[in-house]
Amino acid sequence: MYPKDSHSHRRSTRTAAAALAAAAALVAGCGSGGPSTGAAPPKAGCPTALANARAAVARAENTDAAWHGPTTGPAAVPGKSIVYVAQTMTNPGVAGVAKGVEEAAKAIGWRVRVIDGDGTPAGIQAALSQAITLRPSGIVIGGFDPQLTSQQMARAEAAHIPVIGWHAVGSPGPSERPKLFTNVTTKVEDVARISADWIIARSSGDAGVVLFTDDSIPFAKNKAELIREGLGACSGVRLLSYENIPIPDAAIRTPQAVSSLLSRFQDEWTYSAAINDLYFADAAPALRAAGRPGSGPPFNIGAGDGDPSAFQRINSEQFQAATVPEPLNEQGWQIIDEFNRAFAGRPASGYVAPVHIATADNSDGATSWDPTGYREGYRRIWAG
Repeated sequence: MYPKDSHSHRRSTRTAAAALAAAAALVAGCGSGGPSTGAAPPKAGCPTALANARAAVARAENTDAAWHGPTTGPAAVPGKSIVYVAQTMTNPGVAGVAKGVEEAAKAIGWRVRVIDGDGTPAGIQAALSQAITLRPSGIVIGGFDPQLTSQQMARAEAAHIPVIGWHAVGSPGPSERPKLFTNVTTKVEDVARISADWIIARSSGDAGVVLFTDDSIPFAKNKAELIREGLGACSGVRLLSYENIPIPDAAIRTPQAVSSLLSRFQDEWTYSAAINDLYFADAAPALRAAGRPGSGPPFNIGAGDGDPSAFQRINSEQFQAATVPEPLNEQGWQIIDEFNRAFAGRPASGYVAPVHIATADNSDGATSWDPTGYREGYRRIWAG
């Protein structure tokens, strides 16, 4: 939970400004239908869509919600080993969950090994092959599509090694094809919708948006398409460009793309959304070189994963205004709990973390979204 006893003056000032913007937006409204590409269409009122977006954002920015995860389950099964196969440890979300898995494994008394797939199909296949060779009790698919490793997945199933995914398929919960005991993630529909709602609400329904994604990852592609759909609630929100940049190439390609986008759209580009915060780390040098202020525009929101560098950019107003963070450490603990259920012959918990929006106003210097209560909750379950 974020501390609430600092930056009170800044919060009150911004709250007042937001209220003024909200009042203006109710008058201006926003249109209905899909986002257009290119020149701004005539303004059309849609106060219902704008009011809905504003209400959803207010709920998601709340930091007082308690942890509502599972309260019952099997006691700790002793002596287990887990291998975490990472898509790439340069992906802050993947790395953040790995840290949570390691922390939770220590708490329950298990061993963990992390193997980095280095962000390439060949590297991921080799990493998963190595994991299976180690004959662990369980394997985590950390942020990649199991279809890329169908042969290795078949080997894991034949060896009766339970596999749990993190952002491995499009939905939370168990999966038969590919075979996953469960997949741990927030609901991509909720993350995408709240990201689009934030742009609609903050812009009062008048924005030129660039969307950054990685279409090589089905989960990410689906998220981007859902964001595009969400932006369609307001005709005053124009999708200027859909930038498909693979995450492993983001450091090289994003600055070039941003320079080109600034040249093409200039002041028409007022907002950005990205399927991962790291795009804004890579965009920052190009925005800075072009003389854009760190506080925006463009005002940038990351639709995952809420790594520490994203929070630092948000809190220091350096080319990112918001993120929809996964509770990465909590999800690492959930993965260990789900494995414990698998080892005990129990079904998956079915828990899905709710979406949250972090901004400079509600994070107050925190570097992650780390809800309270889950460590204590899982420890109580494992104690039996």
